[in-house]
Amino acid sequence: MSRIAGLQLETASHPETLTRTVIEPITRVEGHGKVTLLMDENNRVRQARLHIVEFRGFEKFIQGRPYWEAPVMVQRLCGICPVSHHLAAAKAVDMFVGARRLTPTAEKLRRLMHNGQLLQSHALHFFHLASPDLLFGFGAEVAIRNIVGVIQAYPALALQGVKLRKYGQEVIRVLSGKRVHGVFAIPGGVNKALSREDRAYLQEDIDQMVTWSKEAVDMVRRLCTDNRAEYERFGSFRSNFLSLTTPEGDFELYDGGLRARDDRGQDIFDHVDPAHYLRYLHEEVKSWSYMKFPFIVSRGNEEGWYRVGPLARINNARAMGTPLAEEARKDFMILGKGEPVQVTLAYHWARMIEMLYAAEAIRAQLEDPDILGTDLMNQGERATEGVGVVEAPRGTLIHHYKIDEQDAIVKANLIVATTHNNTAMNEAVREVAVNFLDGTKLTENLLNRIEVAIRAYDPCLSCATHALGRMPLQVELVDAEGQRVDRLVKGSDGAFSAEVG
Repeated sequence: MSRIAGLQLETASHPETLTRTVIEPITRVEGHGKVTLLMDENNRVRQARLHIVEFRGFEKFIQGRPYWEAPVMVQRLCGICPVSHHLAAAKAVDMFVGARRLTPTAEKLRRLMHNGQLLQSHALHFFHLASPDLLFGFGAEVAIRNIVGVIQAYPALALQGVKLRKYGQEVIRVLSGKRVHGVFAIPGGVNKALSREDRAYLQEDIDQMVTWSKEAVDMVRRLCTDNRAEYERFGSFRSNFLSLTTPEGDFELYDGGLRARDDRGQDIFDHVDPAHYLRYLHEEVKSWSYMKFPFIVSRGNEEGWYRVGPLARINNARAMGTPLAEEARKDFMILGKGEPVQVTLAYHWARMIEMLYAAEAIRAQLEDPDILGTDLMNQGERATEGVGVVEAPRGTLIHHYKIDEQDAIVKANLIVATTHNNTAMNEAVREVAVNFLDGTKLTENLLNRIEVAIRAYDPCLSCATHALGRMPLQVELVDAEGQRVDRLVKGSDGAFSAEVG
């Protein structure tokens, strides 16, 4: 049994003898998956499996393509966080032209785009996908527990969410020409300078974005505080954490070294060169999912799994780089009582702190004289292998490429944030199911809570396995003899219907 969380995903008695509950797809996440709960003869949940059942395989079909196409191609993995893939790939292919350091202007422009990405993605997730659960409660009727319900009950808040996301998208558009799937980062730098007119345009609304981001932090803090007893029990467990940090150990999104800490806050490794990630992280493959299971080599696959994303980054950071976000981080860390915060639903609080950081960082960057520079490219001694790592909105993102003498990609490895969080999401589902499934009757209450637990991680299942398609929501309870004893169906209108037998 894992010391960290007591996982029993693979050590349960023979899986073929267990009762199975199937949930598909998970809603209000990017992409689609299926959940199976395996129970023993006493109707106790013994295993939880988050299946990703479809596959596209970006790692394979970019092979043979010239390396300079990678930053443009891989961003098609996702319509929500394309900038993250664009920049991670660009950092990797920088090595192929010998640009181990970019010019100050090029790096700051990439960071500006990255902060715009973080702002728009966090705003989308919190206001559109997660806030219905938090504002109305996990047991609220599905008919109102959605973005339409938020618009009706909290119109000003919903409008702020829309405008925050739009501003982040405008940062991306100004730099890359498009809000989604634009082209900006190229091997060795960027392809466009920022004009004074565009800077002035972005400066018009940035103070308002900072104010609204601060209000969002205050709101989610109140929600977490008012519901502390419920939130601390909900899908929570102890785990390791992984993220990038600066050499000093501060919050970092674009560069820096890898830091892993255990559940007590002790370093497992610190400021590791991302190019050497394979020495520290391995991926386990399991037959029932296309999504892999990464773990820290020194801890093994049972105790070495970890969490990434906002919760990990805030836990691992000595300090934030902006004043309001730093004040919010200190307040947040009180939850941990001197140790890392382990509350799964605290991801939402951490996410809003990061959104505030992004808004503050954008404001500071727009005032930096270097941001208007025109020295945009750098190069040096060429290489045939490159690793690019950034902190995507959902967590640590790794792109690793090798090329041949003709500059064609011959090998690619991508580890995305949702993959890093794979074991943690399985454990969150198990924790919720243990408390809310009696083993004989499926309920909307159970489905809602399982989705809430998964949604806290803001998973992008399309990124993790590059999945396509859409499935109806079905939950089935099947006994040990394979007979269906209960079935719950969620229609396209959000309504539930039940069938027995």
